[in-house]
Parts: sequence; C-alpha cells; structure tokens
Amino acid sequence: MAQVTVSELAKSVGATEDRLLKQMKEAGLSHTSASAVVSDEEKQVLLNFLKSSHGEQGASPRKITLKRKTTTTLKTGSGTGRKTVNVEVRKKRTYVKRPQADLAAEAGESSAAKAEQEAQAIEQERLRAEAEAEAARLAEEAQRKAEAEAKAEAEAQVAAQAEISQDTTEDNTAQGVVKQAEPPAPVRSSYVDDIEAMRIAAMERRKQQAKQEKLELDEKKAKVEAERQRTAQKKAETATKAKSAKTDEVKPSLRRKLEAVPSDDDRTEEQPRKRRGRRSKSGPKKSSKTALYEQALEVFEEDEAEKRSTRSLSRPTLTIKPTHGFKRPTAKQVYEVQLGETITVGELAKQMNVKAGELIKRLMKMGEMATINQSLDRETAQLIAEEMGHAVVMRSESELEERLVAESQAQEGTEVARAPVVTVMGHVDHGKTSLLDYIRKTKVASGEAGGITQHIGAYRVKTSQGEIAFLDTPGHAAFTAMRARGAQATDVVILVVAADDGVMPQTEEAVNHARAAGVPLVVAINKCDKEAADPDRVKNELAAKDVIPEDWGGDTQFINVSAHTGQGIDDLLEAVSLQAEILELKARINVPATGVVVESRLEKGRGVVATLLVQNGELKRGDIILAGQSYGRVRAMTNEHGKQVKEAGPSTPVELLGLDSAPNAGDEFLVVADERKAREVAEQRAHKERRERMQRQQAAKLENMFANMEAGEKKVLPVVIKTDVRGSLEAILGALADIGNEEVSVNVVSSGVGGIAENDINLALTSGAIVLGFNTRADVAARKVAETEGVEIRYYSVIYNLLDEVKQALSGMLEPEVREEIVGIAEVRDVFRSPKFGAIAGCMVTEGTVYRNKPIRVLRDNIVIYQGELESLRRFKDDVQEVRNGMECGIGVKDYNDVKSGDQIEVYDIIKVAREL
Repeated sequence: MAQVTVSELAKSVGATEDRLLKQMKEAGLSHTSASAVVSDEEKQVLLNFLKSSHGEQGASPRKITLKRKTTTTLKTGSGTGRKTVNVEVRKKRTYVKRPQADLAAEAGESSAAKAEQEAQAIEQERLRAEAEAEAARLAEEAQRKAEAEAKAEAEAQVAAQAEISQDTTEDNTAQGVVKQAEPPAPVRSSYVDDIEAMRIAAMERRKQQAKQEKLELDEKKAKVEAERQRTAQKKAETATKAKSAKTDEVKPSLRRKLEAVPSDDDRTEEQPRKRRGRRSKSGPKKSSKTALYEQALEVFEEDEAEKRSTRSLSRPTLTIKPTHGFKRPTAKQVYEVQLGETITVGELAKQMNVKAGELIKRLMKMGEMATINQSLDRETAQLIAEEMGHAVVMRSESELEERLVAESQAQEGTEVARAPVVTVMGHVDHGKTSLLDYIRKTKVASGEAGGITQHIGAYRVKTSQGEIAFLDTPGHAAFTAMRARGAQATDVVILVVAADDGVMPQTEEAVNHARAAGVPLVVAINKCDKEAADPDRVKNELAAKDVIPEDWGGDTQFINVSAHTGQGIDDLLEAVSLQAEILELKARINVPATGVVVESRLEKGRGVVATLLVQNGELKRGDIILAGQSYGRVRAMTNEHGKQVKEAGPSTPVELLGLDSAPNAGDEFLVVADERKAREVAEQRAHKERRERMQRQQAAKLENMFANMEAGEKKVLPVVIKTDVRGSLEAILGALADIGNEEVSVNVVSSGVGGIAENDINLALTSGAIVLGFNTRADVAARKVAETEGVEIRYYSVIYNLLDEVKQALSGMLEPEVREEIVGIAEVRDVFRSPKFGAIAGCMVTEGTVYRNKPIRVLRDNIVIYQGELESLRRFKDDVQEVRNGMECGIGVKDYNDVKSGDQIEVYDIIKVAREL
C-alpha cells in the first residue's frame, strides 16, 4: 500500500486534519503537520489504538454516546407569502466508564484518608482529656490556697479583737467608767479600697450630670414661657386692632344715632334725663351714648357671624379671567391611528378626529364606495390615513392573545422534574392493546397510582426510575393532529412490532409520524415467546428505514418483550425512564396551568367533555381556561379513576366540563384571569382560522403550490404516494427519483401500499403535500378531511400519466425564459412642439405595427439612446391604440423631448417562454 500524507488520509476516512493529528498524537505517533507522510506500519498502529479505545479486542467499552435529534417547524410571513422552515437541533451526550484500577486506587486513597482522620480524632480526644485534668488540678490547688488564706485572716481578726477588748476594759476600770467595747473595724484590702473609690467617683459624676441637666431644663422652660408671653401679647394687640377696625365699620345709621345723642356732660339743667332702664346692681348706670355704641357693636358682630356661616356653607368663589377660553390651533393636529387587520369607516374617522361624512367623501374620490359601518382592509385604511396626514401604527391581530400568554408566563414559578408522557403505536394485531393491558394489570396498583379507564384513556405507572404517564390517543390521526397544531404532547413513542410478522405498512407510518414530530423511539419487539419469532428480522427491516439499534451503533433502544408472559416489561419501562432522563423533562409549578387538549366530545346531558393534559402549573376547579377557539370556566374535573378532583399538576390528564364548544385535538390551553378577554381571543382565533383555511385551500392546489417560492432556492414538490402493490410503489419511487434538476425535485413525504386513509391526509396537510393514488381510492373519512382542509387527491391507473403530470408540475415550477420580439418600427420625419405634450414626433410606420401600450426604444444611427414608453399615439386628431405599416401618426415619447428627425422608434414585446424538463 502506497504511503499517503495526513491530509489525504483524513479525506479518505472522512475526518478533519486536526482530529486525525490529535488521534495520532494519542497513539504515540510523531506527526505534527498535515503534510507529514504516514506509512503502513503507522496506519496499523493508529488502527489498533482506535480499536482499543472503542472497546474492541476483548476490552469492554469505556464510553457510550447518546444522540438526540429534535425537529421543529417555524412559520414565517403571512398570507400568500407564508413559508414553513424546519429547524433541527442535534444533541450528543457521552458517558465514560472509568477503569477499575482508578476506582480501586480511589477506594484505597479514601480508606487511607479515613484511617488518618480517625487517628487524628483519637489524638485530639486524648489531648483534650489531658487538658481538662490539668485544669481541674490547678483549680483544686487554687481553692485550697484561698481557704488557707481566709482561715489565717479570720484568726488574725479574732486576735486583734481580743487585744482591743482587754485594753478598753483596763482603761475603763481605772477611770471608774464602764463602757461597751466597740466592734473592730473590718480589715480591707487594697482591692476593696479601689472599688469603693471608683464607686464614689461614679456617684459624684452622676450628681454633676443631673445638676447640669436640671440647669438646661430650667433654661428651656424660661425660653418657652417668654415665647408664650410674646405670643399672648401679639394676640391681644391683634384683637385690639380688629375691635377698632370693627368700630370703624359700624353702620352709618347707627353712627348718626350715636352723634345725635348728647353725652351726659353736654346736658344742661333744663334738659332732665330720661330713664333708659333700671340701674345695674353691680355698678353705676351707663350713659346713653355708651349703651348705643355697644348695641351697634353687637349688631355688627351678628352680621359678620351670619356672613361667615353663609360663606362657609356656599360653594367657593371662582375667579374668572376676562379672556376667551378657546385657542385656535396654530398647526395641524396629527393623530396616531392604530390599524388592525380591518377597521370600520366610523372607527377610522373617530381616531382621526374627523367627521365620517368627510372621510366617506375622500374614499369616494379614491374610487372606494363605502358606508359608515363598512369595514376597510389595512392597506386602504393606511393609504387614506397617510393621505390625510396622520401617523399610522400597525397593530397585530394577535396582540391580545400575546398579552394573555405573556401574563400567564410572567410568573416564574419553580421548576421540578415531571413524568414522561408515552404513546404506544404500531401495526394492527401486533399486540399494542395486550401490552397496555399487561402493564395495567401488573404495574398499576388498584386505586393508588391510577388505573386504565375507557373514558379518559390515560394512566400512570410507578417504576424504580419514577412515574410514567401513558396517553391513549385514538390512533395515528390524533397524533398527527396534535403535531399539525404545534403541540408536543408526547415525549416518547413506543413502537410495537411483532417478532413473527416484521415491519408492516402501519409500522412505517408510525416511524414517519414519530420522525416528523421529532419524538424519540423505543422499539418493543413483541411476541418473542412464539416459536416463529425472529427479532433479528425486525432489526434488519427497521434498519432499512433508518431506525438503527443501539447494539449496531445507532441511537434507538430495542427491547424484546412478550405481552402474554410479561417477558421484558420491566426492561421496557426502564428503557422509557432512561430515555426520559436523557430528555431532562421539566415542568413549572405555582403558575397558571398550561397544556394541550388530548380529545373532546359532546355528551347528551353533560355537554362538552374535554380531556386535557396539564404540562405546567396546577389546574384548579373554577379556573377560566382558553383552549383553541373554546373558552369557559372549569365546572368539574375527574381523574383517570372517574373521581372528582380539585387540582391537577404537571403530566396529569383530566376530564373536565365547562367549555362552550369542543376544542380540537392538539389545541393548547392556558388559564386566564378575565373571561371577557378569553372570549375575544377565541373569536379572533376562529376568524383567523377561517381566513387561513381559505388561503391554505388555494395554496394546496397543485398549480399554485409554489407560486410564492423565492427565486434562487431549490424548489421541492412534496407528495404522498399510495399504491395497490409493492412492485408498483418501487417502480414509481424509482422513476420520481430520476425526475428533476438542480432547480426542482420531488420529495416523497410518505409512501405505502393500500387505500388512502385519514392518516395520509393529515400527514399531507401538515407537510403541504399532494396525495397521489395509483390504483387506490380514499375512504369516506379521508375524503371528508380532504374536502374540509382543501388537500388535493389525484388518482391514476397508468404510471406514465402519473409521471407526466409530476413532470409538468415541476416544469411549472421552473422560472420561464424571457424573450423580446420587435413588433413595429416607426421613422421620425419631423418634430412638432406641443404646449401640452412637449415634442411630438411625426412618424411613418415602416415595419410591423406600433402599439400604444407596449415598451419602446429610440434609436439614432442604429444606437439605442432612450428606452421607455409612449405617452400618446394619434392619427390626425384621434387617440388610437395601434397604427399599422405604411400609415402616418404622431408619437409623444414619455419623459423624453430630444427626439430628432431621422430617429427610429422601435416597439417591442416581452414574451415569457415556459421551460420544460
């Protein structure tokens, strides 16, 4: 074998140069550049290293790689420009098994470390015990010493007291006076004296502080009293001034009376006094003028009090300025007009602050006859609003819906692990029902973890890895309907295949459905207890469908089971739990509930009965839910046992009452706070769904399917093919693979043998494909769905007719070829000037026919100097549409006035020629 370089070897094995160099370095080779030469012996060394690292040559595998692929669909644009984009996300996780030697070494290190820790703990305990014993010994010695000192001090005090008593007795006896001996003064140590001195100093400081605080308080009281006296003096002065002012405001009549009455001093002897009243007992009688003055003050005060009370009860007086309140706008008012999909003339006029009649006049001038209650489309409303000088704001039709969803998702909640939702699929009579029944009987505790029910079709299973929720959807149709509406209700699909029958048409359909939904598969090879069972045959047939087992290097788990004997059931549940653990399924709690609708129906006496699968949050009785085009309040909820429940958490299916109409399978539901908003969103969804259905019906036609594809992209025609026999199917698939080129091709979404079923129509609907039937027909249910959804079905009995029509459809998808054809030439004989049209060329048609509405070129000396269109074409005084060969005419060239005598005006036509494969 010839020597090659590292780069050539990397290309041949399909790896990058960096990766290959890294592997060669790990294998012990000295290659460092892509141009280095690799010999046969070095290749063998690299091969042996790679085999040993991947678990060959008798060594157990050291690592396993799990792959996950998720495909989602995004829809962009709206209307006829709507486009579907498939987004594929791939994840890979590698688990490495550590060598036993490393584990043993770690175990040894762990044991040594543990022994060392125990030894350290024992040593610390010993040291602590020794320290405690030493402390106890020192304390005991100190106590004995203190007792000895106390005893010696007491003996000294007794001796001193005895001496003092003896001296006093002798003195008193000598003087003849008997006195009682005083008690001896206690002997104080220096420590006690210091304490007493500190206590006395503290008391002195507290006394000084109290005296200082008292002085400050007295000063503050003096200041407050002085301020109070000043305030009282000011009030008295104010009252005196007010009283004098009131005196000046006495009524003029009373003042005149006061002036007319003479005082007592002015009276003479000839004018005797008149008694005005009885003499007061408490004092001398007042003069008449003083009494009248006091009467005047009382009247004045009564008048003022009445005015104040009346003023307090009346409304406040408003000060009105003598100026005009209206100001004429100095500039035009520009309003912000919000436009949805449609808007009535009255609403548009109200937003622009104009009269509806004026707006209708504007619409009539534009050629739009409308009434005040007529709806206008967004384009017309935008045009009229901008023409009237207002700003236009486009409002999304789903704005309310988005706001409701945002409000429900505003609460963060708490993320917890949830149980996986599993769907069982497969061919008829391969043991799906038997497998579910065995799991129900052996793995579901009676009345504890849940039970299989006929009315709800869901139950839970407890395993060592956690709980598993089985969802009994009615066949592939519901599964596809959920995926068509964007609901990922299923986490794992169990594909049941009989070991004695192999892969059948419905098995292929199940694989296609799971692959299109991006849901991982777990294959259960059933009936392994039979003598004719051949699990290897199932693996080979599924491997041909790109479902590769794990032991063959794929990413799909294959489990041999028997629904009759229970063989492999535990392994199957464990495989599902492992797949769910890889998916890392999470759900939020303590938030408004969200989820999907599994199925719904109408029951006599109960109304709308809907089966919902809660995915996040907790659904409670009394919540207002919005599910697709339906809404309502939860009146009652039942679980899989048929018992009433008040709350349902994540991965829990429930059956509820209270919706106004039956929602579709796969519709997403959410809990909202306002029932009115839920009704508005449901009505908007219904209107939007009707409009999209009309557009989808038009776009699903074969002739219009790819009219809106972008130029430059490779256009693909998706088809679903059903034939009568397998040989015809293989022949058709082989012929379709050869049709197409670098611009267009055929994509077979699904193919099979047998009649056209409802599943095929649903799959064609979700993928935007057409259904081709060769010697087969659609059943009643499939025809009904096709008519409702606008899916086109075509039947053929001759294979050449089928291939010809597909080829024609692909040819129609090709961009046409554009050609130019000269239809007439006119020679300019003279040029005239017109005040209205400018330069008018007087011409003679020399070739063909000159048309009014076709593009032209102006040639001078056989060189094109202008390219445009005609503005006018006349014969004498009449406007004409065409002028034939040999006739004179007047031609006005639009936006060009430099036409000269001798020029040629060439009229041409653009022709599009359809291309064919």
